[in-house]
Amino acid sequence: MARAFSANYHHLTRAFAVPHSWQFTLSVAFVAQVFSAVGYSMMFPFLPLHIETLGTTTGLSTELAAGLVISVQGLTMMVTAPFWGVAADRFGRKRMIMRAMFGGAITMAMMGFAQTAEQLIIIRAMQGLVTGTVSANNALVAAATPRHRVGFAMGALQLGLWAGVAVGPLIGGILADHFGYNIPYLVTGVLLMIGGLVVFFGVSESFSTSKEAVELRPLSLIRGWKDILGTAGVSLALIIRFLSGLARTIIVPIAPLFVVSLIVRETDASNTYAGLFMAVSAATSTFGAVWLGSMGDRVSHRKVLFYCSLAAAIFYVPQALVVDIWQLLILQALAGIAAGGLVASPSALLSRYAGTERAGAIYGLENSVMSGSRAAAPIFGAAVALMLGMRGVFLASAVVFALIALTAWYLLPQDTAEPASPRSIRAKTA
Repeated sequence: MARAFSANYHHLTRAFAVPHSWQFTLSVAFVAQVFSAVGYSMMFPFLPLHIETLGTTTGLSTELAAGLVISVQGLTMMVTAPFWGVAADRFGRKRMIMRAMFGGAITMAMMGFAQTAEQLIIIRAMQGLVTGTVSANNALVAAATPRHRVGFAMGALQLGLWAGVAVGPLIGGILADHFGYNIPYLVTGVLLMIGGLVVFFGVSESFSTSKEAVELRPLSLIRGWKDILGTAGVSLALIIRFLSGLARTIIVPIAPLFVVSLIVRETDASNTYAGLFMAVSAATSTFGAVWLGSMGDRVSHRKVLFYCSLAAAIFYVPQALVVDIWQLLILQALAGIAAGGLVASPSALLSRYAGTERAGAIYGLENSVMSGSRAAAPIFGAAVALMLGMRGVFLASAVVFALIALTAWYLLPQDTAEPASPRSIRAKTA
């Protein structure tokens, strides 16, 4: 049966395959990224309210259940992402994107029929086991893109991610208000299914298993991951990826409360200001990711990491001292631009340090690290807020950004810009 499925898959792929440039592949991956980001972020505005209406059978509080629903997917993905990354190098990156999109479509639709908070938590855990769109997209695009343009490509993918995250909550809130809590999950399932089909028909991957690809056997997996992590710069780049995710998201638990505390009087616009705080950071970060990722291609991603993390640390310190909401928004916008440089550069450095032959395994490890960061950041942020107050969380972010700057400057291997290939030079001058 497996052989028959593989034969049919290859037949269909050849039937629709048309040779495409790396720019076209990036465009298709960008669309898939937007669809998945919009869908997965739809539930965040109404999740606590939905859990409250569902109730629990084990006596969990609404706050704890909501926290588990958010974090459990990151925990399970942290475990499985490295395995899916290795599978991408063995069987193709396009297949892994389709697996993540179609698997996400099924699990999100299942969430629409959950009857208790516990069922929602279990389905989210299942979702983490089968999804991982971001790392699959990264692996596909990194393998297809010329080395001297990887930073730009990674920045473009992050643009799609953050654009979707900025729009998704608004759409989810509107759908929940007008049609109930179940509909956004079903709409997400449809979006992910469409995204998977876009990849199936739009991506032409000329894939052959590399001799350097890690084999799917326990000892081979361990040796493969050990070899990748032992490559100069890779472990440090992954540590920077974890720290950057931590620095940016530890403010999430306290952001709405801090925004409300800055508003002089009670107002119906409190939620609007809280949403604007998140939107400003997401918008400026997407701009910074593309612009600074492209700059890293021309100069050095190591330098981009150092200067951007240093600037982010500087912009986060005064946020602990603001007395007006507009001061906070302006500083968060500036910090967002700087933090955008920490989005694309670590991914680009991983490609430069380790090459693209094992892109799936490399970005699977990166996705695992990012998932761990997402799971740890809210807990860390809440702990800092309890010890130092809400303003102390901004100072904690600044300290983490400063640590990234020191790591990039003193520990990362020298990074030089990749020269453009003769073909791309002729294309520019033609």
